[in-house]
Amino acid sequence: MSLLSQFTEYQKALGVRQYHVASVLCQRAKVAMSHFEPNEYIRYDLLEKNINIVRKRLNRPLTLSEKIVYGHLDDPANQEIERGKTYLRLRPDRVAMQDATAQMAMLQFISSGLPKVAVPSTIHCDHLIEAQLGGEKDLRRAKDINQEVYNFLATAGAKYGVGFWRPGSGIIHQIILENYAYPGVLLIGTDSHTPNGGGLGGICIGVGGADAVDVMAGIPWELKCPKVIGVKLTGSLSGWTSPKDVILKVAGILTVKGGTGAIVEYHGPGVDSISCTGMATICNMGAEIGATTSVFPYNHRMKKYLNKTGRADIASLAEEFKDHLVPDPGCQYDQLIEINLSELKPHINGPFTPDLAHPVAEVGTVAEKEGWPLDIRVGLIGSCTNSSYEDMGRSAAVAKQALAHGLKCKSQFTITPGSEQIRATIERDGYAQILRDVGGIVLANACGPCIGQWDRKDIKKGEKNTIVTSYNRNFTGRNDANPETHAFVTSPEIVTALAIAGTLKFNPETDFLTGKDGKKFKLEAPDADELPRAEFDPGQDTYQHPPKDSSGQRVDVSPTSQRLQLLEPFDKWDGKDLEDLQILIKVKGKCTTDHISAAGPWLKFRGHLDNISNNLLIGAINIENGKANSVRNAVTQEFGPVPDTARYYKKHGIRWVVIGDENYGEGSSREHAALEPRHLGGRAIITKSFARIHETNLKKQGLLPLTFADPADYNKIHPVDKLTIQGLKDFAPGKPLKCIIKHPNGTQETILLNHTFNETQIEWFRAGSALNRMKELQQ
Repeated sequence: MSLLSQFTEYQKALGVRQYHVASVLCQRAKVAMSHFEPNEYIRYDLLEKNINIVRKRLNRPLTLSEKIVYGHLDDPANQEIERGKTYLRLRPDRVAMQDATAQMAMLQFISSGLPKVAVPSTIHCDHLIEAQLGGEKDLRRAKDINQEVYNFLATAGAKYGVGFWRPGSGIIHQIILENYAYPGVLLIGTDSHTPNGGGLGGICIGVGGADAVDVMAGIPWELKCPKVIGVKLTGSLSGWTSPKDVILKVAGILTVKGGTGAIVEYHGPGVDSISCTGMATICNMGAEIGATTSVFPYNHRMKKYLNKTGRADIASLAEEFKDHLVPDPGCQYDQLIEINLSELKPHINGPFTPDLAHPVAEVGTVAEKEGWPLDIRVGLIGSCTNSSYEDMGRSAAVAKQALAHGLKCKSQFTITPGSEQIRATIERDGYAQILRDVGGIVLANACGPCIGQWDRKDIKKGEKNTIVTSYNRNFTGRNDANPETHAFVTSPEIVTALAIAGTLKFNPETDFLTGKDGKKFKLEAPDADELPRAEFDPGQDTYQHPPKDSSGQRVDVSPTSQRLQLLEPFDKWDGKDLEDLQILIKVKGKCTTDHISAAGPWLKFRGHLDNISNNLLIGAINIENGKANSVRNAVTQEFGPVPDTARYYKKHGIRWVVIGDENYGEGSSREHAALEPRHLGGRAIITKSFARIHETNLKKQGLLPLTFADPADYNKIHPVDKLTIQGLKDFAPGKPLKCIIKHPNGTQETILLNHTFNETQIEWFRAGSALNRMKELQQ
């Protein structure tokens, strides 16, 4: 039997949909999902059918989140549905991958042996371009340095039917919003800010690469049935208050873990005062509160955006099915927050965490009290969160006022366009030149400093300083690898105003600047068009279609490459309890995926598991000595780097465990934070609580993410102890495991560990990984 025939039989055995089945489902109107996939149609008729089945079963009004999620159920008639409890089997419409995570996702897909992706999928080159000299120069340099990786992704995309957006095309989430997101879509993306698409009324969820592989293989995707947090918006935005202030306020209310396991659903009369791209900003940064995703109901602002981006046919179809793209009257939320936009003030959050919220009017006073540097060294606007035409226009409106009074930025100032389309359009319409004139440098259409791709020269590492950005995250060292950089996040227009003033003490709503002529003036609140009056300028064509016939396409990975490495399967569970696990590190405090697997200069190794494992937990603070990347080797008793110690244990057959605090693994979707501990011999991660994506990623790679039944038991474990985890032979959903803590003095304590594994996920553990289990099913 041919490989294609085996694949087809495998799909039939699993109840997997066949490639292009979506093409014949929409009966009322055949409207393509995107211009790039004319034969893949929007499935509103199936969405409607499934919603009706579920509504009849549940016999209650549905939230918008429930309509879209339950509308994509694999088996709506029989799926058990209970918010926060059951696992749903879903059929996403499409997959999107950025280049840093796509490497490992495509390597796993190649390992699966499948010939083609089963749903429309795309790769976007945005993470590997370092900000250094400016857009064109940085892009040329990136293409040269990353040629091997770009070639791998381009040829893998061509081989397996994945669309490829070349470097320079823009940030994945802006490209998705412009071309692929639509009201009611269920999209998964290998980046935590995938929820950006919720600004166009879709349920767009960040996942690890292994989840993407499942969907690309046509296997139903599992998601714990989300709770729904409602955010009712009243009033309207005006003046200096922007969409960014909505999510900065919500982050201050819910904190970095308050949205875990939930979809945040915005509704109410205030929604109509927010542009479509503004809604995307709010949904994008919902990742910072741990939310599964965020979403807005379909309205005229979305219709306007669809029309302007060449998708009037989708807008017309959405109008026809509008009742399914808004919440039912009387629907119930698990939690309800109300925000009056008319009373909302401009906010700035930070430093070191995105949920430390301050009104802009107060941050200077707080900074003085806390000893944070007041002088702003750099202001940075753009990123996937705030790089729309409207964002650039509002920033340019501020800059134009300063220029009229003979002023330029006192701080350094950088601008990151979200896409080639945005770059070309703001160049045509003069915004880019205004931002240059005020002292700005326009960077490449890429993530850049937001993810640590910043060759910063103005300070030395360890130098205390302040930066303000319109980005989404401000964890320690995230932007420039300097732990003493105090990073604050706010709106692009506030960043621009603060960069002009050069200090956190400036409040543009009340304070005056002094012009070149010595006269004082006050900046007026910015006003700008949400969309260009003319059509968007698409700029350069940066898209590569997968060929119809890819049978002759080769995908080469050199065995001597330092950037790419084919994957070897992880070992299966040996059927025994985990005895005498050594504690690699007991982490103190916040431990994000940046702490577990740093980005920045490490991004170049994202396709080479062994090389990137040299950054394992180098940012985590060891509770034993209060230091980063310094742990005791239990055999030699010497302190050394975490990766070196893990490699020593692996070489000597010593299995190990990590002990973590609250919300372990918050932040990025990067599955390398799960692959690395598995590769270096880890067996379990035991914490007070996990961030959603990271917990799933650990399960996918055959690790045990476990939580203390009593969070106080975290204090019973010491770095010098050994642990035995019992009960794995009877491993079952909802059944706690036993953990015996063996102290060096010979005494023992027994505690209970909880888990969230379901039957499918237990099979992943037994097989050694989700990918191993997929291969078992193929056989």
